[in-house]
Amino acid sequence: MAKPTPLSGFPELLPEQRFVEQQVVDTLREVFELHGFAGIETRAVEPMDQLLRKGDTSKEVYVLRRLQETDAGTDAGLGLHFDLTVPFARFVLENAGKLEFPFRRYQVQKAWRGERPQDGRYREFTQADIDIVGKDELPFHHDVEVTRVMVEALSRLADPDVLGLPPFRLQVNNRKLIQGFYTGIGAPDPAEVMRLVDKLDKLPAETVRGMLVDEAGLTAEQADRCLELATIRSADDSFVERVRALGVEDPLLEEGLTELAALVRGCAGLTGDKVSIEADLSIARGLDYYTGTVFETRLEGSESLGSICSGGRYDALASDGRTTYPGVGISLGVSRVLVPLLNRGALFADRKVPSVVLVALTSEETRGESDAIATALRANGVPCEVAATAQKFGKQIRYAERRGIPYVWFTGDAPGEHQVKDIRTGEQVAADPATWTPPTDDLRPKVVSSTDQEQQ
Repeated sequence: MAKPTPLSGFPELLPEQRFVEQQVVDTLREVFELHGFAGIETRAVEPMDQLLRKGDTSKEVYVLRRLQETDAGTDAGLGLHFDLTVPFARFVLENAGKLEFPFRRYQVQKAWRGERPQDGRYREFTQADIDIVGKDELPFHHDVEVTRVMVEALSRLADPDVLGLPPFRLQVNNRKLIQGFYTGIGAPDPAEVMRLVDKLDKLPAETVRGMLVDEAGLTAEQADRCLELATIRSADDSFVERVRALGVEDPLLEEGLTELAALVRGCAGLTGDKVSIEADLSIARGLDYYTGTVFETRLEGSESLGSICSGGRYDALASDGRTTYPGVGISLGVSRVLVPLLNRGALFADRKVPSVVLVALTSEETRGESDAIATALRANGVPCEVAATAQKFGKQIRYAERRGIPYVWFTGDAPGEHQVKDIRTGEQVAADPATWTPPTDDLRPKVVSSTDQEQQ
């Protein structure tokens, strides 16, 4: 068999990289559950009409088709989900009678998009979402709550004592604010203006200005005013007066200003060196189901990745015709954040295996004794493995070194004659496998950043 060629856009992680990802997921789950969010998992596929009914996503959806399909022109009418929000909305509708509202859920799961692979953008990736959904109404304070929970989670991920990810900048806006502004200046199609303004992070302002005139039907003056609004940014609620100074009036604009100011003030106490919040009036979000608060997040030093954590308020995504289930949520692109950092060697685990101890093997005839020692260690919660072959002890120690295993256990004829060696320091002491445990810091691999290593 020829050596296989990697599939672009479908990242696979080495064990020491996978450990970092698991630590991220475990940290997120811990924070989400501390705030009362319940975990769910939805199916991988959704009906195509559901996947395509909101936003310009048709080019991204992978269609499900059976290999034995006799008619090549048909498909099963199913596609792999491209995010977790649309499946969650369907889940709420199907299970509304079994849920208590407001329903708070988190979800960490794979998603698929058929877009061009590039650094930080993959065809298969892991997302971590939190959402709060109400029945008929959902008070605005839940927008603030979701933001605060994600700020806390990002702060934990950026904490050097936890994972040490680079700092995050959470950018927030409100679609009521920008839609009201566009309506107030007389834009014929505010939704189209939002779609085009959302391209400012990818295209020069002058290019977007031309598109606003040519595609959205704005006058040159109206286009300039839209771009002037999009330049407003602030870390506090001072943006309110700057918007009002532009002289545009509209009830929806005022509602959006009030909500965005309340959100920024509500999160001010949680920000710091690791996570900052910025009101950024250029943020619009491309999917058209968002109706109020919208989020985007940049990773400092990796701004080229684009937004790695985004979401917003959606008031009409889930409805059965009688009852509407408004929600607000935010999604962290776990793969989008981690894979580029892992590929650059910026983050890694300090050992390739969970084993703390390698139990040395004297001979194949004594493998049973080594297995018994390993069993005693595992009973104390000590991850360990027995040497694969009875090589010279020096080779067994080097094997442990290559895998990052810090201790090697040498068997004795009696319990009191067992020895455990810390191969990092060379210290070797007598130990009883029934009671011995390593220092707490050695029990599990640790996530190490390249910055930490440089400082040592």
